[in-house]
Amino acid sequence: MKLIIFIYALLLGSFYNVVGLRIPLKQSIVRPRSACPECGWALSIRELIPVLSFIIQKGKCRKCGKRISPIYPMIELLTASLFFFAYIKLGWSFELVVAWALISLLVIISISDFTYMLIPDKILLVFAGIFIILRVVQPLAPWWDSIIGATVAFLLLLIIAIVSKGGMGGGDIKLYTVIGFVLGLKPVLVAFFLANLIGTTYGLIGMTIGFFERKKPIPFGPFIAVGTLIVYFFDETILSWYISFF
Repeated sequence: MKLIIFIYALLLGSFYNVVGLRIPLKQSIVRPRSACPECGWALSIRELIPVLSFIIQKGKCRKCGKRISPIYPMIELLTASLFFFAYIKLGWSFELVVAWALISLLVIISISDFTYMLIPDKILLVFAGIFIILRVVQPLAPWWDSIIGATVAFLLLLIIAIVSKGGMGGGDIKLYTVIGFVLGLKPVLVAFFLANLIGTTYGLIGMTIGFFERKKPIPFGPFIAVGTLIVYFFDETILSWYISFF
């Protein structure tokens, strides 16, 4: 079962690459077939095997020989690893479905934000509908924590965006509203803190070594994803660690 989950998640990771790259451009996720971004060569089935095709072809297009971004297999492996970990952590439960949906959302928006600095409304709307259904079936305790979490997350980030005059993007605000609904009030606040901490540390290190230019925006979506997943899976551990200081 673990192997089956890992293999199917690899396939989903490949699909999420397509979704994250095409939706922001308002392209169909069904047609045309995946192709080499350099020469436009339509990829055959054997060239679309997650991770293996990249390794067999030595990271190059079979037609033109141009290098293929290693981000594609990395996303596939990351998705499979997260799905596998969620299964190990939660076992067969309805909350596992919530976890897999949350991972799916965060992987897709990370791809989109990293590539285009954009978190599409269409993706957020689709997953918002999914999470409403999931949280009706598997509500938080108490159930209204979802509503409070979403409301506070929206208002908090909206205030930050107004005060900072655009320092927080509209996509980030909407994304945190969805995350607040899934996690509830306390976890979403901790997730926001962690995302900022990780993002700030990454940005400072990047500017120090000359990887980033000062005052040049960097995509915040991947940091939101990391902070959210850490809190989702380890919220009790984090809370116990924090309380131990008092």
